[in-house]
Amino acid sequence: MSLASMSCVQLGLALSVRLFDQLGPVGTTALRLTWAGVLLLVLVRPRRSDFTGRDLLACLGLGVVTAGLMLLFMCAVARIPLGTASALEFLGPLGVAMFGSRGGRKLWASLAAVGVVLLTEPWHGGSDPVGLGLALAAAACWAGYILLTQRVGDRVTGLNGLAVSMPVAALVATLFAGPSALASVTWPLVLTGLALAVLHPVIPFSLEFLALRRLSTTAFGTLMSLEPAIALVIGAVTLGQLPGVGPAAGVVCVVLAGIGATRTGSRAPASAEGPRPGE
Repeated sequence: MSLASMSCVQLGLALSVRLFDQLGPVGTTALRLTWAGVLLLVLVRPRRSDFTGRDLLACLGLGVVTAGLMLLFMCAVARIPLGTASALEFLGPLGVAMFGSRGGRKLWASLAAVGVVLLTEPWHGGSDPVGLGLALAAAACWAGYILLTQRVGDRVTGLNGLAVSMPVAALVATLFAGPSALASVTWPLVLTGLALAVLHPVIPFSLEFLALRRLSTTAFGTLMSLEPAIALVIGAVTLGQLPGVGPAAGVVCVVLAGIGATRTGSRAPASAEGPRPGE
C-alpha cells in the first residue's frame, strides 16, 4: 500500500504537468487542492466539537504549509525534471530524520550532500537555479508539514485535521493563482482536476492511512525513502525525462541517505507521520 501510494503521488504529479500550458503550475495546483478539499470535507465531515481552539490553529498552519509545499514543488517541476525536484524535496524529511538520529548523522548528511551535487551538476552550468531554489523551498515546507502533521495527528482523531487543513490549503493556493488562472478553467479542466485530485491526494492518503496501521514508523519511513527513485522512473516513462549517469547516481545517494537516517532514527512509534499531500 505504501508503494502504491507513492506511485499514485508521482503519477498524479507527472500528469498534472500536462495542464501547465493551460493553467500554469499555480493554477493547476489550486484546481487539484480545491477538489481535494471538497472531497475530504464531504467524505470526512469534521465537526466543530472535534477541535479545540489550539487544534484549529494547528490545522490552519498545516493548511498554509501544505499550500506552500505543493505550490513550490509544482513551480519547481515546471523548470527542472520531476526526479531531480523530488530528490531535492526529499531533503526536507531527510533533515527531520537526521535531526532525531542517534548516530551516523554526519555520514547520512554527507551522502545526501553528494547526491545533491550529482543532481544539480554545477560544473555543467545548465541547471535552472530558480527551479533548484523552489525545490529546496518545497523541502523546507515538507519538513514543516511533517512536524505539524505530528502535532495535529496527536491531538485530532482520524482524518479530521486533514479535512480542515486541505480546504485552507486550497484557499491559499487559489489566492496565489488569482483571477487570471481561474478565468482559464473550463469544464473539461474541472473534470480533469477532479480525476487528478482522486489520484493524488485522495487515494494516496487513504492507502498511507491504512499502511500506517500495519507498519512501524521505521518501516514506513524507509519505504518513503524510495519515492525519489519512483519519481525518476515515472518522469522517464511519462514525461520522457531520461536522467544522465550523474543525476541518476544522485538520486541513489539521496535514497540511501534517507533509508540510513530513517533506520537510525529515534522517534517513538506513537508519533507516526501522517499521510502527506503531494506537490
